[in-house]
Amino acid sequence: MIWHLIAAVFCGLAAAGVALLLRKLSGQRLPKWIIPVFAGLGMLGYQVYTEYNWYELKQTQLPEDSVIVSEETKENFWRPWTYVVPMTGAFTLLDTSSLETRTMGDQQVAEFMLYRFERLHVDQVASQAYVLNCSSRELVPLQEDRAMNVKAMRRLSAEDPLHEAVCETQKP
Repeated sequence: MIWHLIAAVFCGLAAAGVALLLRKLSGQRLPKWIIPVFAGLGMLGYQVYTEYNWYELKQTQLPEDSVIVSEETKENFWRPWTYVVPMTGAFTLLDTSSLETRTMGDQQVAEFMLYRFERLHVDQVASQAYVLNCSSRELVPLQEDRAMNVKAMRRLSAEDPLHEAVCETQKP
């Protein structure tokens, strides 16, 4: 986070330098207030740039065998530009290297890890193990002792990206 602050300050200084140069080239006809305005716009521009490129940056850092199964866009009133172009503030990732499928009777069951990445003041990552019954589309989280938390069970739709990523690719 400190590096983002330092980068924002340098972007502000660079933009102020451009304003100072424009003022000199205009023969001092441009008002003095243009310098701090350019500095503020430079820092704001850097902040907007990093917020919108966070998702793409995280995608480049992910292993190739991972699959993004959901994205969440965020709109904030203190970031009015997000109402025009919403930014991705969180996403959920399926770790396909942790995917284990079994056939129990006539049911196909898969166990896997999901990771949720969220952009806050510091990036947060939460992991959770799940079991998915591909036939009934029931998704059950696993507790730390590997016991199923049946109270938190939910049923996925047939078109759910998680169901498709886990079950459709595993069919023989």
